Amino acid sequence: MPSGFDPAAALAAAEAADDDEDDDEAPVAPAQPVSERVDLDLVMDVPVTMQVVLGSATMTVANILKLGRGAVVKLDTKVGETVDVVVNGRIVARGEIVVIDKEEQRFGITLTDVAKPGSKLQARKSRAA
Repeated sequence: MPSGFDPAAALAAAEAADDDEDDDEAPVAPAQPVSERVDLDLVMDVPVTMQVVLGSATMTVANILKLGRGAVVKLDTKVGETVDVVVNGRIVARGEIVVIDKEEQRFGITLTDVAKPGSKLQARKSRAA
């Protein structure tokens, strides 16, 4: 870690930037000239969590407690609809589920929509009726 680096301050600054992104104001010019920006190679090997969200369901606690082995929960995503790709809690892409290897029974995702750098994809409204 670089000397003088304060992880708590960096996290607070990142959260403040996320809050600012939700405002409808015009983008602010970067504080540093491009030639003075931090080298991104420093973070290229930092692990992140990637999830593919197949869908969701809204249920009462009573119905959840009734679930048992073999129960089927109906999700709000239909077969063939795109699913969200989430990295560290942020939707970064959408895509379609594909079967990669039938013998090993593995799935993958073909990306159909990828967020541009500096922007983010909007969360979908719940499709459950």
